[in-house]
Amino acid sequence: MTDPIADMLTRIRNAQMIKKSEVVLPYSKLKMNITELLVKEGWLQSAEKIEALTGKLIKKGSTAGRFASIKIVLRYSADGQRPKISKLEKISKPGRRVYANKENIPYVLNGKGLAIISTSRGLLSDREARKEKIGGEVICQIY
Repeated sequence: MTDPIADMLTRIRNAQMIKKSEVVLPYSKLKMNITELLVKEGWLQSAEKIEALTGKLIKKGSTAGRFASIKIVLRYSADGQRPKISKLEKISKPGRRVYANKENIPYVLNGKGLAIISTSRGLLSDREARKEKIGGEVICQIY
């Protein structure tokens, strides 16, 4: 897999299209930090790390249970019909990285959306990055 973050965002989009309540995806620190930021900002219900199972495998040759994963609970509107996230878009891609300095941090939907910025202080929302006056790589935007 060349872009695991794009894969994570696609899994979330696909799960919302079929109105699933949760998504399980392979664990990485970056993905966990992104999901924790989305939970903190109110775009997801919850996210938790599921540890790898130890001991014997369920089926010979099966990879189930060998690796840690992330369980994401999606957030929907009060009636349960519309997902909270209407657009989830990867900005910086492996072939074209997008950086923004402190003056050019993007506003997503006039401040109603969220841009995730990878900075020297870790992953920050666009609001936090503007407040701390720090730029970085624009990972994705959500609205």
